[in-house]
Amino acid sequence: MTRARIHASRPAAEQLLSDAELRRLAEAVFRASDADETEVHIDVVSDALTRFANNSIHQNVAEQNLTVSVRTVYDGRTARATTNRTDADSLRQVVNASASLARSQPKNPRLLPMPGPQKYARVHRFVGRTAQASPADRARAVRGVCELAAKRDQTAAGIFTTGAMQFAMANSRGLFAAYRQTRAEFSVTMLESDSSGWAKANSPDVSALEPLALAVRASEKAERSRQPHELLPGRYTVILEPAAVLDLVGFLFYDFAATAIRDQRSCFNRRMGKRVLGRNITIWDDVTHPLQTGAPFDGEGIPRQKVLLVDRGIPENLVYSRAAAKEMRKRPTGHGFALPNEYGEASMNLVFAGGKSSVDEMIASTDRGLLVTRLWYIREVDPYEKVLTGMTRDGTFLIENGRIAGGIRNFRFNQSVLEMLSNVEALGPAVRAAGEEAFEMVVPPMKVRDFRFTEVTKF
Repeated sequence: MTRARIHASRPAAEQLLSDAELRRLAEAVFRASDADETEVHIDVVSDALTRFANNSIHQNVAEQNLTVSVRTVYDGRTARATTNRTDADSLRQVVNASASLARSQPKNPRLLPMPGPQKYARVHRFVGRTAQASPADRARAVRGVCELAAKRDQTAAGIFTTGAMQFAMANSRGLFAAYRQTRAEFSVTMLESDSSGWAKANSPDVSALEPLALAVRASEKAERSRQPHELLPGRYTVILEPAAVLDLVGFLFYDFAATAIRDQRSCFNRRMGKRVLGRNITIWDDVTHPLQTGAPFDGEGIPRQKVLLVDRGIPENLVYSRAAAKEMRKRPTGHGFALPNEYGEASMNLVFAGGKSSVDEMIASTDRGLLVTRLWYIREVDPYEKVLTGMTRDGTFLIENGRIAGGIRNFRFNQSVLEMLSNVEALGPAVRAAGEEAFEMVVPPMKVRDFRFTEVTKF
């Protein structure tokens, strides 16, 4: 096999390798290595994208990539090298490159022996119809969206992506782990002269996206946002839809890392075991949750465990790589990154407990407040208090007397996520949310009091 094994014209399902092919690649790497220990990671990604704007498709592209990454260990020294070719000469070259780099490194006293064979939870996130999706399938869905926009005198823009990926790792101590999943994503913005609306969804199953329904939602937000009014900055009760919640709480993903606590880089330093958030906030890291995606093993091949991170407002537990677990006398939780790295581990599959209040019920219970569809251009201002700044976008509404009174000009916010999660008055059912600033997680819509907006934007 060489780089030509990947063909842009074939469906995503046909780009992936069998477990037997993956094992043969790994064995070829091991035969070429004289290291004390050798590890190989194999990634295959096959994605296709249909992009549309001004109510028409203007781009259709496909990308296929295969990479082989080799880590070698010589007397406590380790390094990694990567190639995108799989012929015998290229595999020997990448092994030699890794070996040369490893021998030049200082000894790492925290480096542990590679793990042996492991057992993993079974998760099924490969959907054939997603892997077989064609440009014509995406185009038909986009045509319906563009026709809707034209009928309503709006302009549609967005993307429709489908694809598949697989990841495998093996080492010279007998570990072998393989995972594959499909991915589909649809995002649409509906534009008018003075307003816009947005909706987005992401799932392993393309049939779960319903592009036309998403477009209707975005269209209705654009219609209700016409002739937006300008409000004064200040603290407001806000109802955050799941995408807005995601892009705020997503910044917590590294704060639950044991390495972040050790290095004094976490907002939970000196706060573990104390009530920091509201009693209605409970958070897990759970790769096996039915709305999550991702491999059931980490970058070291350790099985990912379900971890209760926050219990009714109290941060109780952290996630651990093998090295962090040994240093802190804990058990590894299967959240380590591929070695070598400086970050250690992270909670990549956050799941928030939800509630029973719908967004409509939250609106009905609000005398005066704001409904926020999404946020964008978010940046961290204070990592220890988790203060973030950013702007609302594509559907921000005034609520008066339990009803939406109309659209408003967008706001910039400066808000501590810790404070926000202490001021949650109501939670909706948790869903798989897709935003723009954080990777997908399972979060509920939230009604939050005293959310701090600092200035009005120009649009």
